[in-house]
Amino acid sequence: MYEFIKGNIAEISATHVVVEASGVGYFVHISLNTYSALNGKKEVKVYVHQVVREDAHTLYGFATTTERELFRNLISVNGVGASTANMMLSSLNPDELKAAVTTENVAVLKAVKGIGAKTAQRIIIDLKDKLGKIPDSGQILTVADNTIRNESLSALVMLGFAKKDAEKIVTKILQEQPDANVESVIKQALKRL
Repeated sequence: MYEFIKGNIAEISATHVVVEASGVGYFVHISLNTYSALNGKKEVKVYVHQVVREDAHTLYGFATTTERELFRNLISVNGVGASTANMMLSSLNPDELKAAVTTENVAVLKAVKGIGAKTAQRIIIDLKDKLGKIPDSGQILTVADNTIRNESLSALVMLGFAKKDAEKIVTKILQEQPDANVESVIKQALKRL
């Protein structure tokens, strides 16, 4: 099995990259997260996972080993194939996906195209313990941000807003403004709710 491919980008799109290494062009399927990390670079190192089937040998590529590990965990779940796992990693970044699984948030998983309620529940049951062992990439929420997020949510729920609606808005605000404090998050959430 291949570990990684290091070379120059010959072609890149939101769904694939062609990496030229030693005169050979490797067609590698990628997620939108990996596309964002690779786009604009000339020389790259892509961590790969090879899927061998009767009719095809397919490479899936990742910018980080954490994303690849998450992909491998997803395809270990019954009913989740490589394309579905790639779609999940395109819809949610690795930290969001881990958070959805570890907090048993079925709604977030169901929002991904091709994932129904049963598959989402199966992913949670199969991966909840495993994903706790994969280190966070630190992309989205740090410990301080989690405190800000939790305090903001508590305040909004006490003001009478539905927790689910408040959670969506607070997450969106913190993604847009990672340095926001509790007061500004609450003020912005009140305007949007």
